[in-house]
Amino acid sequence: MVEKLGLMICGHGSRNKGAVKQFAQLAEGLTARFPDWPVEYGYLEFANPVIHDGLNRLREQGCTHVLAVPGMLFAAGHAKNDIPSVLNTYQAMHPEMKISYGRELAVDMRMVKAAAARIQEAIDTAESDVPLHETLLMVVGRGASDPDANSNVTKITRLLWEGFGFGWAETCYSGVTFPLVGPGLEHAARLGYKRVIVFPYFLFTGVLVQRIYNTADEVAAEHPEIEFLKAGYLNDHPQVIDTMADRVQEILQGANLMNCQMCKYREQVLGFEAEVGLAQESHHHHVEGLGAEAECRLCEEICTGACEKQVQAGGHHHHDHGHAHGHHHHPHDHGHDHPHDHTHGHTHGHTHDHAHDHDHHHHPYPHADHPHGPKSLNRQG
Repeated sequence: MVEKLGLMICGHGSRNKGAVKQFAQLAEGLTARFPDWPVEYGYLEFANPVIHDGLNRLREQGCTHVLAVPGMLFAAGHAKNDIPSVLNTYQAMHPEMKISYGRELAVDMRMVKAAAARIQEAIDTAESDVPLHETLLMVVGRGASDPDANSNVTKITRLLWEGFGFGWAETCYSGVTFPLVGPGLEHAARLGYKRVIVFPYFLFTGVLVQRIYNTADEVAAEHPEIEFLKAGYLNDHPQVIDTMADRVQEILQGANLMNCQMCKYREQVLGFEAEVGLAQESHHHHVEGLGAEAECRLCEEICTGACEKQVQAGGHHHHDHGHAHGHHHHPHDHGHDHPHDHTHGHTHGHTHDHAHDHDHHHHPYPHADHPHGPKSLNRQG
């Protein structure tokens, strides 16, 4: 039988309509790169279509081999566990269709070029002329409980720092780890630079990007002597699409290598030794495919940060997910094809009971009480 290839682009999903629309635009860009293949996309949570819907459509179009790539910057829990779990479960249900999983966008010079373009756009639109050596670059990453992913953001920072020749550069994160944006920018403001460029190293818009910008405005108001520039996020920059297209080709070429040497699920990474061998499973089943039910009602495509103001006023945050779950079983038969051999050396069949506030079954982050980390998020708003 002749093999028919299909492409599946796997995203996280968002409550923000703008983020969902931008991810769809990225998928359209990849469709143009692979005109001879069916191309579908899907999300882990909140938005529709979900990943298995996209896989269903590819199967209905006669695809016998699906190349699945994560539309994510770095490999943390979503790319290492959640997406593979969904793919593996689907593979077990439909063994007639082979699914091969690619790697994340990662640290790639094309991604650095896309980031540099966004930073240069901010510099070009500035009203004043400040030398680069009197400018501090603050790169803001998403933040994860995986030190490998967090360290990759700092590598991006260094490549941009040296590439431009900025006087100084620092890295902070929007959540989960430390330092958060507020403490990071407050620290940066004390270093004596005339300009601070705040660059969210994010693919798409959403509440986190708006939170970064709002925090930058707050710190800027406290330091009128410093010029703060807010650079745009990556979005569907052509270099981003080029990188993702290359990740697809890597699967076919057998060069699809994920960095397993620094993976906290396989190696005893300093501070995360207790997580070696944890089960590979998705944590998003309870919010999968909520679609319109999960959409933010406070803003349209561009996030305004209205939900943050709602929290400060004491209202319910529509990004909170408080709900209890009874007993449920997850069959995870992982006969799924991983060219990068990211098997973690453990089995995946399990049943579990838990009640939780959305972060269920995640291993506790060892530095959750860091003074500039997750607990200080409440002070940021």
